[in-house]
Amino acid sequence: MRMRCETLESDAADCCASSGEECAPDATSPVSHDMEATTELAGHRLDYAVSLELGVSRSYAGQLVKNGLVVSLSGQRVKPSKKIALGDRYRIEIPPPEKLDLEPEDVPFGVAYSDEDIIVVDKPPGLVVHPAPGHFHGTLVHGLLHRFPSFGNMNGTLRPGIVHRLDATTSGLMVVARNGLALEKLYGEFKSRKVEKTYIFLCHGTPKRKAARIDMPIGRHECGKKMEVRSDGRDAVTDYEVIWDDGSYSLAVCSIHTGRTHQIRVHMSSIGCPLVGDALYAPSRKSPFGAPRVFLHSWKLSFSHPRDGRRIAFRSLIPDDLKDCLLAIRSRARADHRR
Repeated sequence: MRMRCETLESDAADCCASSGEECAPDATSPVSHDMEATTELAGHRLDYAVSLELGVSRSYAGQLVKNGLVVSLSGQRVKPSKKIALGDRYRIEIPPPEKLDLEPEDVPFGVAYSDEDIIVVDKPPGLVVHPAPGHFHGTLVHGLLHRFPSFGNMNGTLRPGIVHRLDATTSGLMVVARNGLALEKLYGEFKSRKVEKTYIFLCHGTPKRKAARIDMPIGRHECGKKMEVRSDGRDAVTDYEVIWDDGSYSLAVCSIHTGRTHQIRVHMSSIGCPLVGDALYAPSRKSPFGAPRVFLHSWKLSFSHPRDGRRIAFRSLIPDDLKDCLLAIRSRARADHRR
């Protein structure tokens, strides 16, 4: 099976095309990456947007801009402090990896599957996926580097390839790329919406329809800390089905066809059924959890393997904290019924 690799040097590309062999981008050659300013990135500094897009530190992103490796496709002059607008497009030339810019740390997390190309992580609640302000240590990325020290050239450094994320308060399955080839193929899977993601959640109340599609665009709330349904947002589609309810709570499964920030939480809140434990979208509701936790679990994950294209699927057991929460609710419901 032939894999495409984009490098800026024609000899590397010709090598792949002529041999028909599987290959990853040459570790000694720069790689070109196109970035378009989404709703989440618009209004931010260019160096911040590049750091989010590539999953690198802001200082590293700033150096890329200063060194002329970030070019506006509209011909505008760029500098790290430039505020970008929705739809702005840039081409980033990522130099060969120099050194690991994160120190590996022993961080606990589950692994559902791993091979030379991918790792399917079973993330526990409370674990932040990627370093961010306030969370510069103890993230999933630090743990991956500790447990799987051999990663290929991705985003200018030798580090895990995060292709999608789960909120810290969410548990369950997510896939990580181990090399540039897998990263490119998985990005394509997510972009073309071929990845199947199924979640299980508990919400307050009962939706008017037991099974329905929520097709409402989502954008950044004016407060900046959360998202909301808004007409100028990005398209967001969630299919849900209630599998149990007692009038006060509903247990449901859902499939998301887009991957917007807080998508399930925003969509369910918009129909009057916010998720249990969600302090951001249901601040007046008392949480049954002792720590920040939303009753949301990435239950099933299915995608095409980046090397040979075979369809693979995984399932994660519901964590004990969510099971305990359900048992407590059922027990209270039975006690109320006996009265």
